[in-house]
Amino acid sequence: MGFAAVEASPYQDLYIYYLSGRFRPGRGFKPEHYIGTWEEGEFSFLFFTRPNKTLVEATVNRLAGLELLDHYHMTYSQWQGGDIVPCRIGRFTISPPWFEVDKQNAENTIILDPGVVFGNGTHPTTRDCLEAIQLAFEDITIHRALDLGTGTGLLALAAALMGCPKVLAADLTLLAARTAQRNVRLNGLSERILVAQGDAEKFMDFTSDLVVSNIHYDVMKNLIGTSGFLNKKRFILSGLMRSEAARIESTLADLPVDIIRRWDQDGIWHTFYGASY
Repeated sequence: MGFAAVEASPYQDLYIYYLSGRFRPGRGFKPEHYIGTWEEGEFSFLFFTRPNKTLVEATVNRLAGLELLDHYHMTYSQWQGGDIVPCRIGRFTISPPWFEVDKQNAENTIILDPGVVFGNGTHPTTRDCLEAIQLAFEDITIHRALDLGTGTGLLALAAALMGCPKVLAADLTLLAARTAQRNVRLNGLSERILVAQGDAEKFMDFTSDLVVSNIHYDVMKNLIGTSGFLNKKRFILSGLMRSEAARIESTLADLPVDIIRRWDQDGIWHTFYGASY
């Protein structure tokens, strides 16, 4: 595709500390080689570029409700499931910033630095969401869009590149919100995309023509139960495994909506694109 590496990926080795409990050390916690913390329910994952078990243990002992369960050392490519290189998905080319952009396709290129956050374009649900976003923009004019559970910000960036002038991208995890904000700046789209940290349900009442949510089932089942969901002209729901997708489809059947298209990746991952009426 005419890409050439211009620098190395941001990390070589990752040292990950797996904790039970939510890690809230305060604003003053800025040790050397610390990348950030990913929260998953009642568990936390601390990322460092150098081993720092002694510091982590001392911090865990200082804070209530935490326990160090395990720790891991892996390369950056192992964490991301492979090397991060430019890839083409539909009309979009997704390229990490350590590759030079192909000037012939610059207007459809999304510069994406995933950091340690998932959502670099390789997962089947991400690819299906990008295809669904293109369909949505072909169907109707979209003035405002919501990307709930934004992760790296990729889907919000795609909506903005498709022409949406106002996109709100939200994620509960601060590390994800910061990563998304960096990617918004890398693409020069700060005037179109606002990144926020918070619970997805709190944003569902925001006025928008399109809502995109590639998120956990436990969150999604609550999202589609809100009044704000039915006020969206188009919706994209993804990140669902087979049994979860069946339950979401059953709930949608009782709502004034139509499923326009459904993606089924190897019987495992499912995505819905639909409309409210």
